[in-house]
Amino acid sequence: MERMYRVLGFWTGIFTVMFYLGHMETTALIFLGQTGFFVLLSYLKLSERMYIYVFGAYLTVFFAGFTYWSTFMMSTPVAGH
Repeated sequence: MERMYRVLGFWTGIFTVMFYLGHMETTALIFLGQTGFFVLLSYLKLSERMYIYVFGAYLTVFFAGFTYWSTFMMSTPVAGH
């Protein structure tokens, strides 16, 4: 299971480089943080159940943040126009 977190770290690292080359520095920093999180977590030698729990918590936080961002930050105000 720890190898899967290294794979996630690899792919988020690839996304980090691509976002940076695309002049999206903020997004690149977010993905760099995720890369560090996944790689660090892969070396903790947790049980498989704990890895699943951590991944579930990660997905919960991600989807809550993504829903907030797409609902409130990306919407254009229509009232008053």
